[in-house]
Amino acid sequence: MPNAPLVIFSHGKETGPWGTKIRRLADVAQAAGWQVISVDYAALTGQVDAPAELRLQALLHLLATGLPPHSQLALVGSSMGGWVSAQAACHVRPAGLFLLAPALGIASYPSQWPAVDSSVDIEITHGWADDVIPAQNSITFAQRTGARLHVVADDHRLSQSLDVLCASFAAFLARVKGAAA
Repeated sequence: MPNAPLVIFSHGKETGPWGTKIRRLADVAQAAGWQVISVDYAALTGQVDAPAELRLQALLHLLATGLPPHSQLALVGSSMGGWVSAQAACHVRPAGLFLLAPALGIASYPSQWPAVDSSVDIEITHGWADDVIPAQNSITFAQRTGARLHVVADDHRLSQSLDVLCASFAAFLARVKGAAA
């Protein structure tokens, strides 16, 4: 798909590049005509448990040097990958940023609240019962950025909300693609 839009997925700390959520969302993206890349942070950094800042450096390097031709870019991140994607969005200004239980507002991270440009379409889904990252952190980030926010009856993994995520993601991709037309 030359010059088709591109989605880059960033997985969480304790998952891999092709976990259940990413596989399902990648299917949605491909069905909508988007190319997909799911970043393997263990391979890029040489560390299975690479810290957030090292993952960010790896993603920024990929964004600068290793992408196929594309017409638009959307970044998707889950948990730590959500923080990485949001930080990367400060550097590359994608058309869209889709975050799943993002690790925002975490004091031990280099930046708690990425300053994403207001022109980026941001959508967040977080679980009310998340015991890893409080839903309030996504609420705060959404208030700061004007992001669309969905808080669902689920936990950090959002495994009970896959159908809702897929529907939201399909609408997000259509909106982002339509905004460029």
